[in-house]
Amino acid sequence: VQLVESGGGLVQPGGSLRLSCAVSGLSVSRATMAWFRQAPGKEREFVARIAWTTGDTFFADSVKGRFTISRDDAKNTVPLQMNSLKPEDTAVYYCNTFPPDTRSWGQGTQVTVSS
Repeated sequence: VQLVESGGGLVQPGGSLRLSCAVSGLSVSRATMAWFRQAPGKEREFVARIAWTTGDTFFADSVKGRFTISRDDAKNTVPLQMNSLKPEDTAVYYCNTFPPDTRSWGQGTQVTVSS
C-alpha cells in the first residue's frame, strides 16, 4: 500500500485547506480510511475516519464541526476539508487505514496555521 498526502501549506487562522490522500495498492471503497496528524514534540494523533461499509464518519473532538472527511472511489483518494483552522491545527498530516498499517505511513503534508 502506498499513501501520498498533498495539499498542505501556510494559512491564516480562520482559513481553509483541502488535503488529499492518493492511495495505491488498496481500494478506498473497501477499507476504513483515516487522517492523523503529528504536531512538533507530540505523539501522532487520530483526526478523522470514514467507514468503508457505510461511509459513516467520525472525528476527534478537537476538529469536530470544522473538518470533513470523504472519499472519491473513482480517483481512489481520501480528501480532508479543513475549515476554521486554528494555530493548534499546525502539524504534519498523514492518511492511513484505520487501524493504521504501520508499514504504510507516507511522508505526510505540512499544515501551518499562523498569522
